[in-house]
Amino acid sequence: MNAKPRLAILHYAAPPTIGGVESTIAAHARLFADHGYAVKILAGRGEPFDARVPLETIPLFDSRAPTVEQVNRELARGAVTDAFTALTATIRDALDRALTDVDVCIAHNIATLHKNLALTAALSARARAGRPRVLAWCHDFAWDDPVYAREMRVGLPWDLMRQRWDGARYVVVSQARRRELARLLAMDENAITVVPPGVDALEFFGASPTTARWARELALFDAAPLLLLPARVTRRKNIELAIEITAALRDLGHAPKLLVMGPLGPHNPANVVYRDELRARQDALRVRAQVVFVQEFGAVDDATRRDLYLLADALLFPSAREGFGIPILEAGLARLPIFCADLPVFHESAREDAHYFALDESPAQIAQQIAEMLARDARYRLKQRILREYAWERLFAERIEPLVHGG
Repeated sequence: MNAKPRLAILHYAAPPTIGGVESTIAAHARLFADHGYAVKILAGRGEPFDARVPLETIPLFDSRAPTVEQVNRELARGAVTDAFTALTATIRDALDRALTDVDVCIAHNIATLHKNLALTAALSARARAGRPRVLAWCHDFAWDDPVYAREMRVGLPWDLMRQRWDGARYVVVSQARRRELARLLAMDENAITVVPPGVDALEFFGASPTTARWARELALFDAAPLLLLPARVTRRKNIELAIEITAALRDLGHAPKLLVMGPLGPHNPANVVYRDELRARQDALRVRAQVVFVQEFGAVDDATRRDLYLLADALLFPSAREGFGIPILEAGLARLPIFCADLPVFHESAREDAHYFALDESPAQIAQQIAEMLARDARYRLKQRILREYAWERLFAERIEPLVHGG
């Protein structure tokens, strides 16, 4: 990338106002700040939500400012009065001052929604001037929404929302919206960029700082599948079979990662020998990166343990002997698919709601079963697609950051 442009994100309101646009603004601002950009928020109302992101509150940008509401009532009757003209001029002056130090203005919904048409008119003039570059980020279209049909009029300023602005780059949040906007503005779909909203899985799950750090350092979200084995490192847990299954999944073309969550068993000195055997097995199968003994990175407290259940795709529990098997219950609460050894004790708790494999089956056979069952699991497929296509960091790198550099 070239030198980082200075950015402003513009909307009627900023967080803590609740809404899809406002949450997108917050995510964008944090992402830009994370990557070293100078970014500020311009909004009619809101409160600072990140020390790295200045908030410049300009009340007349708000859709609910008293003067704006008065003008909106006049516009709803089809009247373009001197009050609208004066408000537009005042907002244009405020916008000019706010954008003096800005290279790119990311304006959410201003170009296609009528909540503050004086702001729309002022911004359209800035877009035509080309200073700064305007990214018209369009979530909603007043001209296409039947709720607003009675509020639309032919002529200015309403036509600004169905005319293509010279100097603006249009961005929409879905392929469906791209088709709608292309029709509305009579422009080529290929000239409109699609950048959907994203999701931060760690934030959504409320993951602990430890889990968040491990997720990044161990690339947990790149795993497909992410398998959890909550067991102490003792021989009866049959961890070597889990390692061999992980290698077999890799050989089938998947990107598995196995998290062995427990520490060394505390009561048998031979467990140290067993751990060394497991290490040798990892090396022989070339799965050092794919098999993680979590306790080597730090203690697993209750919060982190819960997080790992939430992040995992399946429980892999190949124990050769068990008195009960508490992880079966925990996986059930976390709604994880369960792949476990065909032991009578597991049938007591999981019954027909687990996938069982015989301990004399080959790792390749077991891996094939896991792969086939997960391929039929709509929840697993959707999760993997969301992580591939809608993770904020990926969206930022592939779609958002190139836009502010003119890509």
